[in-house]
Amino acid sequence: MNNQLDDQQKGLDWWVFGISGGFFVLFVIASFLNLDFVSRAVDASFNWSAKWFGAYWQVFVLLTFIIAIVLALSKYGSVRLGGDKPEIKTFKWIAMIMTALLAGGGVFWSAAEPMYHFLELPPLFSQMGIESATEAAVGPAFSYAFLHWGFLAWAVLGTLATIVLMDGVYDKDLPLQPRSLLHPVVGKEGVFSPLGSFADITSIIAVAAGTIGPIGFLGLQLSYALETLFGIPDVFATQLIVVIVFVIFYTITAVAGLEEGIQRLADFSAKFALFCGFLLIVVGPGRFIINNFLDGYGVYIDNFFQLSLYRGDSGWLAWWTAFFWAWFIGYAPMMAIFVSRISKGRTIKEIILAVAIISPIVTNFWFGIVGGTGIFYELKNPGSISEPLYSSGMAAALLDIMGQVPLSMFFLLAFLLLIVCFLATTGNSMAYTMSMVVTGEQEPPAWMRAFWAIAMGAVAAILMRIGGVEALQNLIVATAVPVSILLLPTLWAAPKIAAEAYAKQNNEKVESEEETELAEEVSSEV
Repeated sequence: MNNQLDDQQKGLDWWVFGISGGFFVLFVIASFLNLDFVSRAVDASFNWSAKWFGAYWQVFVLLTFIIAIVLALSKYGSVRLGGDKPEIKTFKWIAMIMTALLAGGGVFWSAAEPMYHFLELPPLFSQMGIESATEAAVGPAFSYAFLHWGFLAWAVLGTLATIVLMDGVYDKDLPLQPRSLLHPVVGKEGVFSPLGSFADITSIIAVAAGTIGPIGFLGLQLSYALETLFGIPDVFATQLIVVIVFVIFYTITAVAGLEEGIQRLADFSAKFALFCGFLLIVVGPGRFIINNFLDGYGVYIDNFFQLSLYRGDSGWLAWWTAFFWAWFIGYAPMMAIFVSRISKGRTIKEIILAVAIISPIVTNFWFGIVGGTGIFYELKNPGSISEPLYSSGMAAALLDIMGQVPLSMFFLLAFLLLIVCFLATTGNSMAYTMSMVVTGEQEPPAWMRAFWAIAMGAVAAILMRIGGVEALQNLIVATAVPVSILLLPTLWAAPKIAAEAYAKQNNEKVESEEETELAEEVSSEV
């Protein structure tokens, strides 16, 4: 039987490749034939998913974070997964995690989301009598941005699922694929059943849907920036050229491989972001940023459970909290694969602290810097940020914020470069990971990595042309439904695996110490 399973792990899985890739081909064809029908279908699936799964997602992400933190602080946190020592240096390792997981979307939303919540306070706080667009609204506005890009979001992306995957891959010789998340429930043989293929297919579709949208938005954003800065017309031809150049860039880094391409780009992106953030604090409204970051974090921590479980306004929740939880849940299997691939030799405590504590705090501080700068100028000059935000969307908000600080041209160009680098890291990481899923190889062939990288860019370009980017972004919520069910067993499987691994590693340590003592006794007698 083991030989049969080994054979099943090898080679290109044409069923998974054909169905997952075919889904997006059919989506594009259907959009060309009848975009209105596709939009209505996607809207209906969005509304249904948010209505029936929104509460489940809120509870699930909260439980994932709590269980992960308990594991990290317990004796099981010392368990080392996948090897005796880490393969990648700590800074590069954390940089790869941060830039691959939330950085691509985080740069987009860091300017817009705090501003949206500041201008129109979420229902939880507006019901308390706090007035929008006032100094009193700054902390509450940040608290929701911190929730959506904080501890819960990061925990669901790379903690419990990573533990389950690393156990399956490095201890049970299972493939580094979403199907291996099922092994605590269906066993090793069940991983290679049709249920396993379904897990792979739905995970690929969910993460591709979540990546294609931002790629298309990048084309719109950079095209808008080129018109604003250099007078180049913001038309589809410009958007298409931007996407083509971007796809070439991140395809090269994906084909270059984990160390030569993804690792170096992530390392540069993280260091450059730290530099830009520090410089913005120094030359911008630094005191306002730091004071309101701390105030917002206080509101976030003080209302942590109420924010996490609030169910008072289903319409608002569908467009904000449910959307973000669906997006991150949809990314989770692939992100867990990526974290598993780069975390060999790390302890459970190291993985959880890096993913669920360090990364969200850094991300939230980034939101505090960029969003805080925008709120500062909006308070100082009402309408300076809100008017472009409402009229032209996120692209205009970010450019307008950076345009008002000292050294504005530098910051405008620097943040556009950051967006490209961060999203390129997300794109090449996902192309690399999807290739691993389809081939079952930890070093997938270059042509497969190039295929997924180019395919995501091509679909994004087509969707920009037909106006379907927003529809595909809404589709993220629907694609998260089966993935959220796939991840459910990790809540109890990860603690069980950690306990078993702790017992095994402790026994091995005791046996090793006994053998050493026996050898010393024999040596002394001789």
